[in-house]
Amino acid sequence: MNYAFFGTPDFADAVLQALIAEGMPPSLAVCNPDRPRGRKNIITPPPVKVRARACGIPVLQPEAPHEAILTLRELNPDFLLVVAYAKIIPKEILGVPRLGAIGLHPSLLPRHRGATPIQSAILQGDKETGVTIYLLDEKIDHGPILAQRSAAAGGQNYVELSRALAELGGGLLVEILPKFLNGAIRPRPQDESLATYTKKLSSDDGFIAPPDLAAAERGQDPHAARVIMRKILALNPEPGAWTVRDGKRVKLLEAEVKGGALTVKKIQVEGGKPRIASSSS
Repeated sequence: MNYAFFGTPDFADAVLQALIAEGMPPSLAVCNPDRPRGRKNIITPPPVKVRARACGIPVLQPEAPHEAILTLRELNPDFLLVVAYAKIIPKEILGVPRLGAIGLHPSLLPRHRGATPIQSAILQGDKETGVTIYLLDEKIDHGPILAQRSAAAGGQNYVELSRALAELGGGLLVEILPKFLNGAIRPRPQDESLATYTKKLSSDDGFIAPPDLAAAERGQDPHAARVIMRKILALNPEPGAWTVRDGKRVKLLEAEVKGGALTVKKIQVEGGKPRIASSSS
């Protein structure tokens, strides 16, 4: 199985790990360049690079995908596998492999196309989500579907759901890639009438107005309590769910809803460390 794996963050690393464990390693890993991370801006390699290097897989880190075209032509892969690469693969790259490019998307396409499908599923209160393996085309998350598998979404935070979907997606890839190579899968088009789109989330999306938070905590607004709870689950660690108290920004890290009332359990006041919330926090 000769293919190139495009991916960068923890989600992609978990999928790559599953493929390697099942004896399906890529011939090449393509990921973003090393970037500064943390408060000290230490130059850090992406998780996919670390995994690939540890397993003896060659790594390419172009600033732009088209810079990889000569290496890919030399590799002559059967297909590309794109998992959380976060960059649009240009047409000239998609045309290199004989079987095209496959994408793994952590949603049940065509629902939640775009950059933040996991967070969006939580924010919108979806009870079910899943993963989709599909053929890439020039549009975002648009190509025909090869396989899907669903999973429960309710009550999990972003980290938990991301981990579960990566495991689900890795297992599904292990199952269908041999069938794909043998031409045993017939792609089916996505139903455009069901398409929804996500957006890149910013700090503003995580803001919780103090009056809304107060009403949710007193049990006066059960709907606000559920909405705030979903923000806390979806937006931590980044960009974070937050409010303002005594002129300071306060991150809401953990909470629960019982009887329609929100109880904040863990917070982080601006400039401080995470701590257990008190009734006077």
